[in-house]
Amino acid sequence: MLYQTNNPHGGDIYGEEILLDFSANTNPFGTPKGVLDAICGTLSDIHRYPDPYCRRLTQAIAEFEDVPKEYILCGNGAADLIYAYCETVRPSLAVELAPTFSEYALGLKRVGCQVERYYLKPEKDFTLEDGFLAFLAEKKPEAVFLCNPNNPTGKIVDTELMKQILVLCKQNGTCLFVDECFLDLSDSGESLKQYLANYRNLFILKAFTKSYGMAGIRLGYCMSSDSELLEKMSQSTQPWNVSSIAQAAGVAALQEKAFLQKTKDLIVVERQWLKRELEALDIRVIPSSVNYLLFQAKSDLHTKLKAKKIAIRNCDNYVGLGPGWYRIAVRLHEENEALIRAIKEV
Repeated sequence: MLYQTNNPHGGDIYGEEILLDFSANTNPFGTPKGVLDAICGTLSDIHRYPDPYCRRLTQAIAEFEDVPKEYILCGNGAADLIYAYCETVRPSLAVELAPTFSEYALGLKRVGCQVERYYLKPEKDFTLEDGFLAFLAEKKPEAVFLCNPNNPTGKIVDTELMKQILVLCKQNGTCLFVDECFLDLSDSGESLKQYLANYRNLFILKAFTKSYGMAGIRLGYCMSSDSELLEKMSQSTQPWNVSSIAQAAGVAALQEKAFLQKTKDLIVVERQWLKRELEALDIRVIPSSVNYLLFQAKSDLHTKLKAKKIAIRNCDNYVGLGPGWYRIAVRLHEENEALIRAIKEV
């Protein structure tokens, strides 16, 4: 748990009363009933240790992703795997985007790694462009961390550019870490998993948190054809880091394909509606392909909304952003309407 440390993320609704939470970009429908039923079904067995090899879960992921089960390692949420990866690879120099998810740099800091940042341009809507290739050629990092779609911008990396990055990293002996945790909720994102067999330097991170509304369960997984890497990562954590409840929930979640499609259909409609409503208030909104929006408004918006018991993600702690930048989750229409009404009032 955090101890006398500022929480760098959204979703903290426990310190004060929050009725509407837009700060955590999880599934707007919550957790599917099939997952809740699976969780209840495990309660009579919680006196037993969980399967330390996550056998059923690993097999279910392999079938869902269409990759060999030997490519898969499960963890206690995506963050658990980020830290295990950094602990195992231990690069001396790594590259990440700015802005992007903060846990990469925090994990790298733990192992004494220097982090170089490629700053995305707000005037270009924070789109990653091919200048990144020249940046990589110049810096020659040992590891590159990319989030696709990127958090908090909601931008998907162009498919051809991503392939060029993949090839360049292999040529230079660079480890490529790609966070695809939001990919299953995106409009058109393409996974790199088809390249795993031929690129041992490629590491893909995914989680159940966002797609299936399972943030409280803490369940993530990674994919890599480098079995030695996965073995060393598993040795950096304890053998029961994935609970029996989490394993059963994950197996059930992967059967919820209709639920996932219903979620994606809602996100497209509601994201467009939110964008129009915000822009009608002269608020700059960054075009997104996933279930959240980054926008720029007055620097006290988050505090005024919190007074109305509504939480949004204040992004001033993201490197590359600053005061006045916010991220909101795309939620159900009545919740989105309540947010817009509150913004109009303040």
